[in-house]
Amino acid sequence: MSIPGSAGGVPVLVLKEGSNRSRGKEAQHTNIMAAKIVAETVKSALGPKGMDKMLVDSFGDVTITSDGRTILDEMDIQHPSAKMMVEVAKTQDNEAGDGTTTSVIISGALLDKAEDLINKNVHPTIIIDGYKKASEKALKTLERMAISVDLNFQGYLKKAAMTSMASKLVAEHKEYLADLSVKAVLQVAEKKIGKYKADVDDIKVEKKPGESVRGTNLINGIVLDKEVVHSGMPKRVENAKIALLDSALEIEKTEFDAKINIESPEQMDAFLKQEELMLREMADKITAAGANVVLCQKGLDDMVQHFLSRKGILAVRRIKKSDMEKLAKATGGKIVTNLDDINTTDLGYASLVEERKIGDDKMTFVEGCKNPRAVTILIRGGTERIVDEAERSLHDALCVVRDIVEEPKVLAGGGAPELEVSRTLRKYAETLPGREQLAVRCFAEALEIVPMTLTENAGLDPIDILSELRARHEKGEIWAGIEVHSGKVRDMTQVEVFEPLTVKKQIIKSATEAASMILKIDDVIAAGKMKTPPGGPPGGMPGGMPGGMGPGAGV
Repeated sequence: MSIPGSAGGVPVLVLKEGSNRSRGKEAQHTNIMAAKIVAETVKSALGPKGMDKMLVDSFGDVTITSDGRTILDEMDIQHPSAKMMVEVAKTQDNEAGDGTTTSVIISGALLDKAEDLINKNVHPTIIIDGYKKASEKALKTLERMAISVDLNFQGYLKKAAMTSMASKLVAEHKEYLADLSVKAVLQVAEKKIGKYKADVDDIKVEKKPGESVRGTNLINGIVLDKEVVHSGMPKRVENAKIALLDSALEIEKTEFDAKINIESPEQMDAFLKQEELMLREMADKITAAGANVVLCQKGLDDMVQHFLSRKGILAVRRIKKSDMEKLAKATGGKIVTNLDDINTTDLGYASLVEERKIGDDKMTFVEGCKNPRAVTILIRGGTERIVDEAERSLHDALCVVRDIVEEPKVLAGGGAPELEVSRTLRKYAETLPGREQLAVRCFAEALEIVPMTLTENAGLDPIDILSELRARHEKGEIWAGIEVHSGKVRDMTQVEVFEPLTVKKQIIKSATEAASMILKIDDVIAAGKMKTPPGGPPGGMPGGMPGGMGPGAGV
């Protein structure tokens, strides 16, 4: 690309040939356009009346979902600005677990309003400053409005979980699944320095198509997608004393090359007997510790399986590391790395370990742990797609319950908090000087996209509903929102639609930062595509193979 220079009228080449450069308003317009298109894509998935998307990847695998992050992840987006919107959804999902669609829609609306100001010659830096002030004010307003929750009373936890699942494919079973979510999170929550901490990773989610979503269960322990290793072992052990092993119960090969000279059958026999003795000792050590169930992260030799089955011990092998950690939390056992050190105090306890056939597969259930710090939810559903979507919905519900347990404050939903914040920001804008006032007002308008989209997705008239909502908020009804099933404006606390404060705060933070970042760009320089050198890739032949070894050589 040439940029005119003064070297005797000869253009000076600064950028590599084939590079593209767009700057100023053109660059801003393109970036904003790309981000708005992404927001448009997920817009119709918002709310209980939102639609689902069917995404087909390059291998032909189908995903049906209304989860903002999943939609954007599967879409394989190329444009750099649009990728930033995908990051907004990822951040929202990692931080709060829910509200991914809302955060992307608000980012798009902020950029849309900013574009109008840029067209009126308001400088992007002024807009960004205005947005920053507006987001700080919005966060304070949300804090002020929030309803405090008493964790001894689980009503709010369950209602928030139901709200998060109301917009998903599994909405008809939301009450049942919300119950499971609340029980699971409260089981793994721990109190530290007066505050609760809950890690969603301690809740294992296992999927198996079959039955219906109603067949989904919470197991006070861990479900392993593995079967018992030996047919002679018991398939059910009550009052299980569990040895958790991180070492292979087999004789490992030496690390260096070694040769053994065997010259007579007696030596061969002695060698084999010694090997058998070593394996028998392994089984004896486990029995001596008092274990009647062995869960091993690595391999189990056939001979050890035989010895264990003779002693009536149930064993499972090649368990994932993450599952081993959960098993330790659930059973209260310690993971033993060296078999020589195993003793009774290392064993975990479960009232029942049993192999069951679920669908076509056999699974091992470790359940009835006394006070498990890790539990399992076994999801069932009519088809593979429903099970996958139920898993995504449950993840959102678990995160929502976790958010409230960690910060016990909620807001009503239905677009009520957004409208109240929008009203506060309009008043706040009047106190600001100059053009920042315009930016804060734009921020206030952008937040109204949430009730507006909820209304549109429910097939209602957004103009009528929005005017009624504004009027009721002016009268001081801070929880007036859109109840999409009846299509009327109602007090959302009475309809019992609740969302965690954490989710709403994260939406404002991530949406503002993403919009500000995209607005700050005024020059896009894209490097030219790599051209293949005339002789093909290095190596002499197509595909980079050594000379004479290209496709078709010697055929």
